Amino acid sequence: MALKTNRPTSPHLQVYQLPLTGLISISHRLTGMFLSFGLILFVVTVSAVSMGLESYTSMQNVLQCWLVKCVYWGFIFALFFHLCHGIRHLFWDIGIGFQQETLHKIAIIEIAVSFVLTVTTFLSL
Repeated sequence: MALKTNRPTSPHLQVYQLPLTGLISISHRLTGMFLSFGLILFVVTVSAVSMGLESYTSMQNVLQCWLVKCVYWGFIFALFFHLCHGIRHLFWDIGIGFQQETLHKIAIIEIAVSFVLTVTTFLSL
């Protein structure tokens, strides 16, 4: 026997849209995990270098693949994004930036600065 009430049902994920600050927070956690996996790949690369010339040459061939280069630049963007969001948290720790209009503006600035730092790094190579 089901109870019938006139209370509204809670919105589903298809209906509810997360605010930008929520998406940024989730992205910060995802980039942290992405950077952890990148650290594992870095250790594998360094160990390949330490195993000698043949292992180093094969690792260089893998690193020259366009898909690996895209992942590499994804790591760089994730690093800058994670850094910018960490700086945002430092401001929050001292009590700055909790106003609603400030939260949204800083989130946009955070994304833009991460992108600009990534492009600047790309152009400097």
